[in-house]
Amino acid sequence: MNTTHLPDPVRLEIFKNLYQFIAEQMGIVLQNTAASVNIKERLDFSCAIFDTSGLLVANAPHIPVHLGSMSESVRSLINDKGDTIKPGNVYLSNNPYNGGTHLPDVTAITPVFLEDTHTSIPLFYVASRGHQADIGGITPGSMPPHSTTVEEEGILFDNFLLVEQGKFQEIPVRKILANHPYPARNPDQNIADFKAQIAANARGVQELQKMVTQYGIDTVQSYMKFVQDNAEASVRRAINLLKDGSFTYAMDNGAKIKVTVTIDRENRSAIIDFTGTSPQLNSNFNAPKAVTQAAVLYVFRTLVDDNIPLNAGCLNPLEIIVPIGCMLNPIYPAAVVAGNVETSQTIVDALYGALGVMAGSQGTMNNFTFGNQRYQYYETICGGSGAGVNFDGTDAVHTHMTNSRLTDPEVLETRYPVLVESFSLRPHSGGKGQHSGGNGVIRRIRFLEPMTANILSSHRVVPPLGLNGGEAGKVGRNWIERQDGTQENLNSTATVEMQPGDVFVIETPGGGGFGSLS
Repeated sequence: MNTTHLPDPVRLEIFKNLYQFIAEQMGIVLQNTAASVNIKERLDFSCAIFDTSGLLVANAPHIPVHLGSMSESVRSLINDKGDTIKPGNVYLSNNPYNGGTHLPDVTAITPVFLEDTHTSIPLFYVASRGHQADIGGITPGSMPPHSTTVEEEGILFDNFLLVEQGKFQEIPVRKILANHPYPARNPDQNIADFKAQIAANARGVQELQKMVTQYGIDTVQSYMKFVQDNAEASVRRAINLLKDGSFTYAMDNGAKIKVTVTIDRENRSAIIDFTGTSPQLNSNFNAPKAVTQAAVLYVFRTLVDDNIPLNAGCLNPLEIIVPIGCMLNPIYPAAVVAGNVETSQTIVDALYGALGVMAGSQGTMNNFTFGNQRYQYYETICGGSGAGVNFDGTDAVHTHMTNSRLTDPEVLETRYPVLVESFSLRPHSGGKGQHSGGNGVIRRIRFLEPMTANILSSHRVVPPLGLNGGEAGKVGRNWIERQDGTQENLNSTATVEMQPGDVFVIETPGGGGFGSLS
């Protein structure tokens, strides 16, 4: 079939859903074949398909911070290995300075070739990103609260050849996992999850090849472009309804994120300028530029009412200015593990504040890790979402840049020596307003063996903002209840040694209210 210059509206809808369906199928394979609780139960993974340039075409509704940044990883691979990419190869990357988010989020990228096209260039790419339960680093679970360099956060893969023309490179990958100042604690689990990602990508390759067989390569590639153009047009329509605004958001650690949004109505475009944001930090709250871009992409996608896939077209109307060397565009080897999970949330709330559309949500993922040489576990914990112009916030939800689950208590208690003592709503933690913010939660985990526990969180000092006269949400709280009854209050970030009978208590923030009550 010949390439068309204008999309047929019915076919556009069909292809939009077909591309998304492929990413969803990849996710099902990944969930079913993964070994770790983190991927299998918590669904801390994302799958997507990309065009021949590495630009995002469509994704399943997985983790926003992954999806908005994966394109940078694929394009880094094309720039780095373009001439040597062959059919049957799979590459592994988690480099935060090449499109990665933080080291536990490891991306497997598979180029898609078609046998009858005789081209040496991949026609598409598929990728899956999964959060590894441990990838080395100074603390079990690879989410160290106090890292100051990226090396302390784990092992860095930069377009590593994981599968060479169909052959899994187990010996080289095990060597990398072991030969590091802070090696991986459970390489067998890493290998198992990498293989699950390879399988997920293989499903994506298979489905794309079926699609080409049915519709022809010209049509499939044309509609990839049309789907991106459709997303661009939808974002331009949404921008047309916005006003200029700016916002400065202070974080618990004293750092500030400043954003100014300037709307160009004539071109239906926007400039998002982060000039004035704090310089690169000595802590790990620096967000790689790909994460900053992902947060902006997420916000503008949520402003669109149409059912469009999040893709590269959404970015075309946006000019994003992020000064090099600030905390939202750090220079190697800055630590970044909290930038992905915490700072990304602050970027979102600052942008919504600048646009005046939504109060602050809990603004944190409440990252909780525990483990030793035998066990490693990571979870993010829900809280309250912010209220908006015509809606209340929601209680006990994962907000914005995360979209994962909590592990079922039965699975958690079977796989790890802990007890979920209680997990409940935190009453009156949402900010009051014409529309009230959602409530946070209280989570109590009792330890049955000695382990190291870590909390990486925000909004323990600065409350989630209320907007237009609405009250702020309540700050969160982290503390330990020792077996002897004594209590130890913890900061936003902390590492503690837990003994049998000790309880780690996490109270998550509520969302801000919107609009004055009077």
